[in-house]
Amino acid sequence: MAELFHCTAYYPELWPEEEIEKDISIMKECGINLVRMGEFAWHFMEPEPDQIDVTFFVRVVERLYKEGIYTIMCTPTATPPIWLTHGHPERLVTDIYGNKYIHGARQHVCTNNPFLRQRGLKIIEAMAKAFGGSPAVVAWQLDNELKALVGECVCKECQKRWHEWLRVKYGSIENLNQAWGTEIWSEYYDSFEEVVQPFSPPVIHNSSLMTNYRQFSRETVKEFADEQAALIRKYSSAPITHDVHTNFALDTHALFSGLDFTSMNGYTQDDGYNIWMFDYDLYRAMKQDGKFFVSETSPSYAGNLTLTTRPHREGFLEIEALGAYASGAFGFSYWLFRQQRSGMEQPHGSIISAWGEPEIGLKQVKRVDKMRRAVQPYFMRTQHKRPQTAMTYSEQARLFFFTEPLLEGEGYFEMMLRLHGNLEAIGLPRDLIGESASLDGYKLLLSPFLPYVSVHYLNSALQFVQNGGIWIIGPMTGYRTKDHTVHTDCCLSSLEEITGAKVKYFYPISNTGAAGCFKDMSAPLVLHACALEPKNAKAVGFINGGLTPDCAFITERMLGRGKVVLIGAFPDIKIEEGRLLWRGIIDHYATEAKIDDRFIADEGTSVIARTGEYEIITAINGNGGGGEYFLPADGYEIFSNARVFSGRRRLPAFGYECVVLDKKSAN
Repeated sequence: MAELFHCTAYYPELWPEEEIEKDISIMKECGINLVRMGEFAWHFMEPEPDQIDVTFFVRVVERLYKEGIYTIMCTPTATPPIWLTHGHPERLVTDIYGNKYIHGARQHVCTNNPFLRQRGLKIIEAMAKAFGGSPAVVAWQLDNELKALVGECVCKECQKRWHEWLRVKYGSIENLNQAWGTEIWSEYYDSFEEVVQPFSPPVIHNSSLMTNYRQFSRETVKEFADEQAALIRKYSSAPITHDVHTNFALDTHALFSGLDFTSMNGYTQDDGYNIWMFDYDLYRAMKQDGKFFVSETSPSYAGNLTLTTRPHREGFLEIEALGAYASGAFGFSYWLFRQQRSGMEQPHGSIISAWGEPEIGLKQVKRVDKMRRAVQPYFMRTQHKRPQTAMTYSEQARLFFFTEPLLEGEGYFEMMLRLHGNLEAIGLPRDLIGESASLDGYKLLLSPFLPYVSVHYLNSALQFVQNGGIWIIGPMTGYRTKDHTVHTDCCLSSLEEITGAKVKYFYPISNTGAAGCFKDMSAPLVLHACALEPKNAKAVGFINGGLTPDCAFITERMLGRGKVVLIGAFPDIKIEEGRLLWRGIIDHYATEAKIDDRFIADEGTSVIARTGEYEIITAINGNGGGGEYFLPADGYEIFSNARVFSGRRRLPAFGYECVVLDKKSAN
């Protein structure tokens, strides 16, 4: 890759072919050097079974390439044509209430349906043959936003595959009954074929069944993607990805393990910079290569037939893009180029209107390109500087909290977003890593809200501690088994022996009058809490008041050259005292771990470091209120083309700087 990509989604099949020349002219004005296309064009390519013709897209790709614009070609399996489902309701998704999805939106056919897979692979093979050797196609995208609109399907095909999946996982029905505790309410099964799917019942299903079914659904979606990728690789060496959002019904870590690079969709409003910073830290670390691609964000505002958001304030799109590039993105893409004249997303913001005139986002898109061109010579010779702090973001944990929502009205993502924001507030650069990630290079590991701790994760974290790291366990970590049942040896099973602390009680501590005290800080405690009794550990945080005032809520224990810290209860970070306490705890252990990559900035202002041929500091005001940050060394500021000096520097609302540090002072 010789340049940073500036990209847009493009749907030439929706317009007369002569419009392409006008579109190319505007793309070049905006500095667009990459387009995504094809993901919704199955009927256009195959209007009748076996009448496949992709020559239109071949012409478009070649024409764009002549103008210096590359293509990401997308497989069209998100929108099967009517001939695939008409008269065949068995191919449609069935939701947990027994309702069948219908033709007219997308993702209405079950991805486990063998006919969908067969026909999908047939059209994908035609595309792969047509574009496999093309230098214009620099990447492939599979489908579009898998499981964005559809949760778990319970059709007959899924039922058959579900039973086989259970047979492979458990081996015998006795093993399943034992693991799930099915003597409860006479749920006992005599064969795998009897195991129900989680249709909506009069009462809630067994926790093990619900969590396992979600795991099954996500694994078979990955299988669907892997089949497509394997076929494309027979004809093309271009890398393969998929576009996702954190709230889809997917295991994104597993999905991307079989693909070549990670991609993410944004769509935050201009008061949501914290969300895209979270996403950048998550998707950059997902393959641990420090790279990712922003596959979709709005150039101005998002919209569909049910809602329309407020247009971005001036300058927001620039900081969203700069934050992405600085954080490791090699491309930044808009949805979409030309406004759609029909369909459910016709109110969505675009670069140009349906009649081919500039939309309100076009000026900001041009400013993004000017910014991209300025940083490109420096960012192409550097990479995002890997942080010393890692926090585990677990798709498995997200499933557990879907089944057993113990977070008092908040989802797992929302809670993790809050924790991420608190790390940002105390100046800790961080990666959000998966459970199977390597811990090499980190000094501090946080494992909050991880109900089940796998053997692999446990062994990896213990080795990290033995090598000198500090592992913060909790809150609400380790209290469930892999089958989503309660431990019977003790509350946290092996974690209690490892941490040297006994859990006397595990109970909802909110509104009981209990406060957590650490150092000279105190705040109310909330959510389910472990009231701790140190055995081979030191109590350093104590519960004051409430039902368990004689217990600890933080213990620590030395292991090897490092330390394990068990946080049994969570301060209420929705209030100031709780935020100060939580930040004080993390700050204390970050200092003890000798974290030395920290930054100083007002809350709402982010600092991102890059390293390589240059040492670069990018500072961004994300809250739209302006703010200060501390520049650690003298250097050259790229956008003003001026020398700047270490010390506190002020950024205006949505302002930004990018400073190439002097080598001598940076060292």
